[in-house]
Amino acid sequence: MTSRQSDILLTTINASYIHASIGLRYLYANLDELQPQTSILEFTSHLRPADIAEKILQLSPRIIGFGVYIWNTEDTTKVISLLKLIAPDIIIVIGGPEVSYEYEQQEIFQLTDFLIPGAADTGFASLCRHLFQQSNQHYLPDIKTQNSNFIGKVFKVQEPPLEQLELPYQYYTDEDINNRVIYVEASRGCPFKCEFCLSALDKTSVPFDVDVFLKELESLYERGARNFKFVDRTFNLKIQTSLKILEFFLQRLSDKLFLHFEIIPDRLPDALKAAIVRFPSGCLQFELGVQSFNPQVQELISRRQNNTKTQESLRWLRNHSNAHIHADLIFALPGEDLNSFARGFNLLYSLRPHDIQLGILKRLRGTPVIRHTEVYRLVFELSSPYSILSTSLIDFSLIQRVSRFARYWQLIANSGHFKHSLKLLLADQAFERFLAFSDWLFEYSGKTHQISLRKLYDYLYYGGIHCFTIQNNEMVNALLKDYTAAGLKGLPEFYKTLTTNNKKTIKKQ
Repeated sequence: MTSRQSDILLTTINASYIHASIGLRYLYANLDELQPQTSILEFTSHLRPADIAEKILQLSPRIIGFGVYIWNTEDTTKVISLLKLIAPDIIIVIGGPEVSYEYEQQEIFQLTDFLIPGAADTGFASLCRHLFQQSNQHYLPDIKTQNSNFIGKVFKVQEPPLEQLELPYQYYTDEDINNRVIYVEASRGCPFKCEFCLSALDKTSVPFDVDVFLKELESLYERGARNFKFVDRTFNLKIQTSLKILEFFLQRLSDKLFLHFEIIPDRLPDALKAAIVRFPSGCLQFELGVQSFNPQVQELISRRQNNTKTQESLRWLRNHSNAHIHADLIFALPGEDLNSFARGFNLLYSLRPHDIQLGILKRLRGTPVIRHTEVYRLVFELSSPYSILSTSLIDFSLIQRVSRFARYWQLIANSGHFKHSLKLLLADQAFERFLAFSDWLFEYSGKTHQISLRKLYDYLYYGGIHCFTIQNNEMVNALLKDYTAAGLKGLPEFYKTLTTNNKKTIKKQ
């Protein structure tokens, strides 16, 4: 969908190449007669803003639509700033969750010609038509006062019902299908009001016509797509729809099929279980947003969750299904202290999800969690990603420690490479012991990134021996098992050192 020259360019900066923007493809699908003069161009965050600007200008666009998200705001701002200096006549339009709320004071908004807040599936096309009206190659009229949808340079439009949208799936390229995750959605919105989430602003969840949706999935599947990530917030909200989608894939099982769903953790009826158990290993991944097990905190942030049923769901999925379980917790929610979070973490760990994603609370623009600022003294970063810096119950130093904990947990526990040694390290107090280990590891290494897998085996040995009363031979044996299982050649450095020291001791004797 790129050409040498395009009047309209749709672009965004993805976190990595494997992600393909479904949002840009929705905009393209609904451009109708403007499609022939439109291109899609995606970038990744490793590129310099100047290099991105250069590639954009090679297409000589007259209008550029940028998708703006929490992970790309800074880089997108730099790119737009460069474009405005180099080619000020290009019309810049921005949209996306990061600029849909509280945008007035943002630098990116000041640099931009137009902004479309909220869903822009048809709104972007409508804006482009206004911009091209009575224009030629060298002239675009000032239309800020010509349409009642404009408030200054903000273009607000009422999007049509979902059934009137053109779906985007045919615009995934063969390259996307062969090399990238294919994002799909069976529904939009969320009926829940968790205050840390942008979905709290949704009125409800609205489904696409499931039969139309499945025809699109069938087309993607026939083209070779096997890696599907559903972006639905609540895949198992309407069980009959969930079953119909799962049955579609059960009829098309293959060794390469991989499906990711975000599910409501306390909603797992028998009919859904019966479908789940039919999937083989390596096919399903479920993301369960637990966030907190503290009932008082849940009530405070308007989160409806049955903790007993959530635990039952996790146990059943782990014991009776082949699904990979990814569970989320959020640290530093208003009203939660370290002891409360530790209890929740330990409970979740005991339920044995394959991954625990420990997130630090972020103040996404527009989310109602900000209403707790005064009472719980919430202090957030002023720039993306707007992470919490302190609360009335958790100080900055502790935020830093748990942030490092989260990073090391991702490297060690979630990697799956330390199954035997991690059991020794964590014993029956997973949070407390891993926090002590992560404190030691940061003090010892001074690193949270660029740590090789081989080096982690050394850190686990020395940290485990230093922090806890683990028998030396137990730790060595566990680490050697994990090292071999990871397929690493040779021997870990800590073991070479131990062997050399033992030989020296024997010689002395």
